[in-house]
Amino acid sequence: MTAVDVINLRREAVRQVDLPDSIYRAEVKAHIVHEIVRSQLNSRRSGTADTKTRGDVAFSTRKPYRQKKTGRARMGTRRSPLLRKGGTIFGPHPRDYGFRPPAEVRRIALRSVLSDKLAAGRLEVLDVFPAPEIRTRAVAEAVRPWESRKVIFVIPAADENLEKSARNLPGIKVLRAAGLNCYDLLNYEHVVLLEGALPLIEERLLKR
Repeated sequence: MTAVDVINLRREAVRQVDLPDSIYRAEVKAHIVHEIVRSQLNSRRSGTADTKTRGDVAFSTRKPYRQKKTGRARMGTRRSPLLRKGGTIFGPHPRDYGFRPPAEVRRIALRSVLSDKLAAGRLEVLDVFPAPEIRTRAVAEAVRPWESRKVIFVIPAADENLEKSARNLPGIKVLRAAGLNCYDLLNYEHVVLLEGALPLIEERLLKR
């Protein structure tokens, strides 16, 4: 176990919490993290590129010219890929570029990223983040101690007030523990875990 300070919104230590070494002191496997991030980015691709084959091109089915005594090659249709505005051979069509690595590989990647953030001093544990109403200014004041860096706050469950209040703040992201992923963790310089999210993260990453 690794003892880490639990801070409040003023970044004052209020107590300590023990984090399991199997999650936060794990071996950092960069090649697995790379694979997981690549799978996430591939899944976001629209995959809507499309081309017309000879069966899709709008031309008459009439033979363009007679077959013999022209000195030219035989031609049966204007839709041929050999002609201008004809169909495309082996062109792209809508497809899904995503691939899904095994669950254990995804867990290894998350453990690697969390361990790297903690080792670099860029992971903190926050006691609570109250948001009694949807008010961007109040959240902006609360996150002022982290204003010099991009910060992602990981919360235990849905919090409409906090999520809506923070969504327009540049460099700030509020993410539910259920949606914890490598791309978002790496995309933000600093990770702040709410204390209530720790058991959910442990339950997810210590599965067998």
